Amino acid sequence: MKTGFDNAKYVKIQSEKIKERFKLFDKLYLEVGGKLFDDSHAARVLPGFKNDVKISMFKELKDDLEIIFCINAGDIEKNKIRGEYGITYDIEIIKLINKSKKLGFTVNSVVITLYKNQVSVDKFIKKLNRNGIKTYVHTFTKGYPTDVDTIVSEEGYGANSYIETTRKLILVNAPGPGSGKLATCLSQLYHENRRGVNAGYAKFETFPVWNLPLKHPVNMAYEAATADLKDVNMIDPFHLEKYGKTAVNYNRDIETFPILKNILSRVTEKDIYFSPTDMGVNMVGFCITDNEVVEEASKKEIVRRYYNELNNYKMGLCDEDTYKKVKLLMNELDIDETYLEVIKPALEKKEMENGLPVIAMKVNRKIITGKQTDILSPAGALILNAIKYLSKIPDDIYLLTPAVLEPMLKLKKAMNTGDHLNLHEVLMALSICSVTNPSAAKALSTLSKLKNAEAHATYILTDSDKRQLKSLKINLTCENEFLEELG
Repeated sequence: MKTGFDNAKYVKIQSEKIKERFKLFDKLYLEVGGKLFDDSHAARVLPGFKNDVKISMFKELKDDLEIIFCINAGDIEKNKIRGEYGITYDIEIIKLINKSKKLGFTVNSVVITLYKNQVSVDKFIKKLNRNGIKTYVHTFTKGYPTDVDTIVSEEGYGANSYIETTRKLILVNAPGPGSGKLATCLSQLYHENRRGVNAGYAKFETFPVWNLPLKHPVNMAYEAATADLKDVNMIDPFHLEKYGKTAVNYNRDIETFPILKNILSRVTEKDIYFSPTDMGVNMVGFCITDNEVVEEASKKEIVRRYYNELNNYKMGLCDEDTYKKVKLLMNELDIDETYLEVIKPALEKKEMENGLPVIAMKVNRKIITGKQTDILSPAGALILNAIKYLSKIPDDIYLLTPAVLEPMLKLKKAMNTGDHLNLHEVLMALSICSVTNPSAAKALSTLSKLKNAEAHATYILTDSDKRQLKSLKINLTCENEFLEELG
C-alpha cells in the first residue's frame, strides 16, 4: 500500500505542540475529539497514519496526564450504538477505561453529563462504582448558552461537582460526539480558577485539517463521516480577521466561538484565543508527504460513507438527507457509486449467479469473490477463497473436512441458527482442521495479509459477518438490500 503520511514526524511535532501548549498553564484540560484508540478513519484517509498513534504519543506524556471520560446520560438511556463496533456507548466507556489502564494510564473518573435522574443511568453509575470507577454527574448548565453571568457563577458551572485532578495534563475524551467534553472542561476551569489554579483549555481534533484547503478531499471526507451530525466545513472568519490567514474549521465550533470566548475570558480573566483554530493543537496537516495518495484515499472513504449511510437509511438509523449529503460531496469530486474497484465485479458476479448474494474483494490486484453456497455464507466463502489464493492452494483442495463440518451444521440446525456457516464459524472450523491439515494451517497464516483490502457485498451483511470482516481490518461496503429480500 502506498503511503502519503509521515507517522514518525507526526508523533514528534504533535507531542511538541501539546507540550508547548500545556507549558502556558499550571494545568491544561485537553479536549480530545474523535477516537483515542484505533482511529481507523484517519488511517484510511491518511495512508501511513497508524491507528494507535494518538495513544502511542500520549504514552510519552503519561507521567504528566490523567484521563476523564464523558458520556451523555441521554445516550445511555437510548442505548446509543457505536456504529463501527456495534456496541453501546456505556459498554464502549468501560472498554476505553480498561484499555487505558492496561497501558498504564491513570483514569481519573467518568462524568455523566446532562443527568436527569434516569433509572438506566443510575444503574450504570452503580456498575461503574462497584468496579472501582469514580463517577460524577453534571446537569444542564443554568443560563447556557446566552446568560454568561449565570453560566460563570455558582448557579452555573459552580453547581457541578468539582473533579479532583492531580496531573498537569488532563485528557477529556468520550465514546462519541455530543458527550459533554467541552462543558466538562469549562466547568473544571471555573472550579480550578476559583481555587487559584492557572488552568487552561485546548482542543485536539484531527479533522477537519485546518491548514488544508476547504475543499480538499481529506476535509470533505470528514464532512461525509459526520453527515448525520450536519457538520459543514467553513473558513474560520475569526482567524481570517485576526491574522489575515485562511484556516478551516467546522460550523459548530465557529457558531459557538463567540460564546465560548466570552465564557473563557470570564473564567480565566484573560484572552488567550482569538479564533476556534487558535484553540486547536492539531499538526496532522504538516505530515502529509504525498497529496495524491491522500486525496485518492479520501475519495474512496467518501464512497464508503455513502454506502454506510444508505444502509443506515434502509435500517431506519438516519434520514434521507444524510446519504444525500454524502452524494453531493461525491458529485463535487466527480466520483460515483462505482468508484471503488470491487463494486462492479460484485454486481456482475451476482448477475452471473442468478441473484445469489455475493461479496467481491481485491487482494493483491486480483478480484476474489465469494457467493452463498449450500453450507457457507458469502463472507465465509470469500475468506476461504482469498486465503487459498494467498497460500497458492488450488481451488479443488478442500480446507474444511466433513468430519468437522457435519456436527457444526447439525448443531446449527438443532439450535435454529441458520443453514449456513457464518464467517466466525468458518474460521473456527478452519482452526480445528489446521491441527491435522497442513494446507488449512498454511491458509490460516495468511489472514493478516487481508488488512486494508477493499470488499463490496451485494447485500447488507449480518452483524456477525460484518464484525468478523472488520476485525480482519477489511474495508467493507454493502448494497442497501437485506439478505431475506433476495430471491
